[in-house]
Amino acid sequence: MFSDVDDGSTVTDFLPAERARGITIQSAAITFHWPPLITENRAADGANGKPALPLSTNLESHTVNLIDTPGHADFTFEVLRSLRILDGAICILDGVAGVEAQTEKVWYQAATYKIPKIIYVNKLDRDGAAFGKTIKEIASKLHVWPAVCQIPWFEGGNGRFVGVIDIVGLKALCWPDGGDGKTMKIMDLDGLRALEPKLTETARKARTALIELLSEYDDLIIEKYLEFNEDHMAILAEDITAALRRCVLNQKNIVPVFAGASFRNIGVQPLLDAVISLLPSPDESLDPEISAGGTNGGLRQMIQGKMALTKADTPSKAKHVLSSKKSPSATIAKLESCALAFKVVNDPKRGVLIYVRVYHGVIHRNSMLFNTNLQVSERVPRLLKMYASDAVEVASLSAGQIGVIVGLKYARTGDTLLVYTGANPKSGPPAPLNTLQLRPIEVPPPVFFASIESQSLSEEQTVANALAILLREDPSLHLSVDEDSGQTLLSGMGELHLEIARDRLVQDLKAKASMGKIEIGYRECILAPGGPSTALFDRETAGRSGKAACTVSVDPLIEPSTDAEVGQIDTTFQQDGNAIKVHLIRSTDQENESNPSVTSIPSHLSETIIRMALQNGVHTALARGPQHSFALHSTLVSVTLDLSTQVFGTDTTSSALTSAARLATQAALKQSFQQASTVLMEPVMNVIISTDEDSLGSVVHDLSSSRGGHIISLDDADIVSATGSGQTRDDVSLIDMRRVYSPPDPFDITSTLAEDDVSMASNGNRPRTITARVPLKEMVGYLKHLRSLTGGRGTFVMSVDRFERMGSQREKAVLKEMRGI
Repeated sequence: MFSDVDDGSTVTDFLPAERARGITIQSAAITFHWPPLITENRAADGANGKPALPLSTNLESHTVNLIDTPGHADFTFEVLRSLRILDGAICILDGVAGVEAQTEKVWYQAATYKIPKIIYVNKLDRDGAAFGKTIKEIASKLHVWPAVCQIPWFEGGNGRFVGVIDIVGLKALCWPDGGDGKTMKIMDLDGLRALEPKLTETARKARTALIELLSEYDDLIIEKYLEFNEDHMAILAEDITAALRRCVLNQKNIVPVFAGASFRNIGVQPLLDAVISLLPSPDESLDPEISAGGTNGGLRQMIQGKMALTKADTPSKAKHVLSSKKSPSATIAKLESCALAFKVVNDPKRGVLIYVRVYHGVIHRNSMLFNTNLQVSERVPRLLKMYASDAVEVASLSAGQIGVIVGLKYARTGDTLLVYTGANPKSGPPAPLNTLQLRPIEVPPPVFFASIESQSLSEEQTVANALAILLREDPSLHLSVDEDSGQTLLSGMGELHLEIARDRLVQDLKAKASMGKIEIGYRECILAPGGPSTALFDRETAGRSGKAACTVSVDPLIEPSTDAEVGQIDTTFQQDGNAIKVHLIRSTDQENESNPSVTSIPSHLSETIIRMALQNGVHTALARGPQHSFALHSTLVSVTLDLSTQVFGTDTTSSALTSAARLATQAALKQSFQQASTVLMEPVMNVIISTDEDSLGSVVHDLSSSRGGHIISLDDADIVSATGSGQTRDDVSLIDMRRVYSPPDPFDITSTLAEDDVSMASNGNRPRTITARVPLKEMVGYLKHLRSLTGGRGTFVMSVDRFERMGSQREKAVLKEMRGI
């Protein structure tokens, strides 16, 4: 029985939301053996008394840790944290859709970790599938040389999809219609020629193209080519596989491409064989990047004693420093294991599950783990190997394995976990090993925001606890509190991402909360000066008299003067876009100088206390504008306090000064409003948008005309290439599309692009970056609109830039919307 993601029946899509929507939402791990250990499953009885055929051409069984990741852009962090711990990757393409937008993003994300990759073109049994066109797109959009290792076999040249032609082994693999995929018919090219003469000739051309491509990057295959008298067809499959493996492991910008239809189990077995043959084992993968004691290097390099470990800088850690007399290798030898926590799941039955990738040594049950990020120790109560939602308890996890530690209280995504012989439970291993950290998992910035509120005050703590669990599971969710509206804002990677988070919060974690729209924090700005206004506060509060006065004037903030007049002590505070200037006036009159009690500050006060009290009073008054009750912005407030006339001995307290400043500021603002109305200001975001050349015009037009944005610059985007060598995408796009081999597509006569079309497609695919300033109100829900404009290829990041004044028409529209008219 086979499962289908569209039906929600796949093993790795076990969440209710995944089954309901027919998509993958979270990454799922599963461990299996290939070829299977159960020999009965490796063969099936053939029809008409034919001998059973092997399920796999590999005889030795290997353990494979598979992680199924989402394809939707909203769940890109699930892909990122999975890529971080992988040794190799299979990029699965839709044979109908080709290279999609999210595929490009994930491809370049994988390049940052230098992960070897192979490509599998799936769904070739569907109407409209075009393998040749997809090959062209791999070259033009992913900027790599596709090494065609298989071509699809359509019955009669344009019939149903029945199998694949193995270009490496020169074999035809055919699966019977309606079968379970366990039996397949294998024939050589001579046998295929009698059935499919055109397909046989295509296979010979594909073999020639494959050898020619490999010969440009691998010297050994050239030797084999010469050894066999320049006969492309005579080179052994083992030699070609070895050359492909060297190119894949050495990141030679060549990517093997395979074909199939997974739902019908066509091409799956050869693909798994390719995983074993071409992708690296844990020992062959790149040395994991680490930092320890301020030194960067590789984990294997450190264990082998080839990495110089520096001493700790702090005296408190001096006793843990590796002394020059003691051999560093002796200390490193006590490092039993090193692992990275890449995922946290709160399971309702099993509790907190910490998914880890073990990079060195063995983690045993009941081992003491030291978390170098949090500097805490925790014991391992249980170890599991996961099979999607099912689990099997194990006694240990060895290097290269992916497993689960149950019940850790503190571990988070990205934490490095060590087991060290004789480590102090509190301080951990000796320095600098107690600071050893594997390369962290980068969290992308959020691009979509929504408010979240508890349904009642009594539920606030329950909602807060549930949100803490949610954020520990998914670090790409961010929680913040808007200081203006008081709303709790939940931000993530997209609308669907937050929708799934809300469902998990309400349905799984049973939090009584609701999600709503964001309230934009607008500001008011005065247009005319106000004051000077003097206010006297003389009131008894809580049985204690308080008396103070001050004078305040307000002006639109341009550039406050810093020149102090004679006899004045000026201090200017910058706060929330406003400037508060405090003047403390001391009399210079000789008569007052002879009477210090008149001009001196009372003993229970100080200049610092006075300034802070006046500043707090002004800040309170600025929190509410005179016209629309929004907080004020771009306002210069000048506060004058005459120590000889406005301070009244012990009656003048800090609270009295605060009240006096508040009253005087409110009066000055009222005078300013009477002279001229205020104007609304709105938060403007600094937005950086990445898109392709084809979509540039429509995105720029939308920003400038529909959203009131200002374009700052248009630049070429620098994106790490698939080689991981730090080149830009433009550098890698030098691939000559005319030299890219792709088999003809029987159903699409337009699949062979003309040279001019290829050139135009390449230019249209060139990445561009738009930098603009756009009002925050227009960026709410922008991600969905941007994907629509760019065919899913556009992404953006944004940060608060500043507040800007609104035009009169925009201000009227905003006020009308707020009032619900």
